[in-house]
Amino acid sequence: MSTAVSSTEVSRPGRGRRLDRLPGGSHVADVGSLLAMRGGLAHGRAARRLGPVLVVLTVAVVVVPAFVGPGLGQGRAFDVLLLLPSGYAAFGGLALASAIASGGGRELLPREQATPYPVSAATDHLGALVLAPLNIAWILQAWLLLGGTSYAVGPAHLVAAQSVVVAWLLAATAVVQVLAWLLEALRRRPYGVWVVRALGLVLVATVAALQVTGTTQQALDALPTEVLVRAGVAGPAGFSGLWVATVATLLVVTVLAVVAGAWAAGVAARRAPREEVRAETGSRTPRRAPRTDVGALLRLDRASVWRAVPMRRGLVVLAVMPGLIAVLGALPWESAIILPGLVASGGALLFGVNAWCLDGRGGLWRESLPVAPGLVFGARALVLAEALLLASGGTLVMAALRAGAPTSAELAAVLAVWVVVVAQAVSASMTWSARSPYAVDLRSARATPAPPAVMVVYSAKLALTTTLTGLVFAVTARAPDPTVPLVTAGVFLLWSAVRLLRARDVWVDPVRRAGVVTTVAA
Repeated sequence: MSTAVSSTEVSRPGRGRRLDRLPGGSHVADVGSLLAMRGGLAHGRAARRLGPVLVVLTVAVVVVPAFVGPGLGQGRAFDVLLLLPSGYAAFGGLALASAIASGGGRELLPREQATPYPVSAATDHLGALVLAPLNIAWILQAWLLLGGTSYAVGPAHLVAAQSVVVAWLLAATAVVQVLAWLLEALRRRPYGVWVVRALGLVLVATVAALQVTGTTQQALDALPTEVLVRAGVAGPAGFSGLWVATVATLLVVTVLAVVAGAWAAGVAARRAPREEVRAETGSRTPRRAPRTDVGALLRLDRASVWRAVPMRRGLVVLAVMPGLIAVLGALPWESAIILPGLVASGGALLFGVNAWCLDGRGGLWRESLPVAPGLVFGARALVLAEALLLASGGTLVMAALRAGAPTSAELAAVLAVWVVVVAQAVSASMTWSARSPYAVDLRSARATPAPPAVMVVYSAKLALTTTLTGLVFAVTARAPDPTVPLVTAGVFLLWSAVRLLRARDVWVDPVRRAGVVTTVAA
């Protein structure tokens, strides 16, 4: 009998086609279908209302600051204008780091599902581009550029300047996606992992050399992104020949980068992911069995985290990138206090917001072990806290290189906020993990622990909470007595402990625990 309908290939005279390129289909249509499927996996009113909320906030960020500032070239608006070239470059750098860490971007279709239902590399690339803005780091940086530009130029040049910003956001996102795919292809070659790591060390060494030689400011002043600022303010209303040339060039670059990204994604797709394959097929020497149940649980959970490619990459990037920014900007301690919260919230998004998905199908086996559920919960929360403390601690160490010697109050505030934001991230993550579990395969370097829309909601809540907490401790750092931040930390830790105990009660309940386990093991 005919197998044409069920076959993974549809033949044409002289040309073969894959299932994802059936007649009448297109890469754009495939992306739309996959987005609709992924959107259906997100549950909760916050995720459903995300789109309108983001649109309203973005419009407010674009328009309101223009009528608050003193106008172009006056007062603080001029100072902000001078910082915009560095802001443009920072957006590109952080977007590149995020794309590289996730192996080319977020995936529309998990790796296991893509085996029986394959999608083309071009579809995968377009999906990664569409999902790139669904990242709180991307959104916050875009808002910062849009709001800063609006404040700096005022209402007269608002439309021209903001059109340049939007064109830059599109071009930078598309270009860094190409670079990320090429680096992922390089990483998949023999010794490619070591080459990429060497490139990272070269970047760190370059930043260190700029700091030692005192040429950081000169390097920032030489950035070519200055032309983007001039293009938005040239002429009586910002519209000039330079504006036309700049916007046209950015749009052309965007189109070319989208096309080149599809090719680069194909190059990466044709090579086996060496790190992921090594993690799944490597052999490891058995160690002596732990003496206690807690020790066995901790060893198992730590191995689940540190052997997973996306978590290793993500924690390294989270520890290094904010630290490099602190070094380049010579952030004082009152500003560096905010960094641990940002790193902790980012680290929780790697797996903590859906912590039980680490077990996958093994969750059914874990439930058969003769171990108290409370111990399982405590071990998972402790391993999450260890990862967050390590990443945020690395950022603080790098920030300390330029922040100078802290006062006793500043030192107490930094240590207090470090512990507090980690406790907040852990308590929130364990609460969400039990309330809204998702079946996710975290073996892929591009996997996320929840659907993209849900991840934006989680990241926004975490970033807002930890940032406000950092601002509170920045105020306590100015207190004459170092006990002030310590007492403040006690209040925050008490609330996080209460929330963590409530999450533990949910997990200990056998009916609700069964729902979580069966969901993540699906």
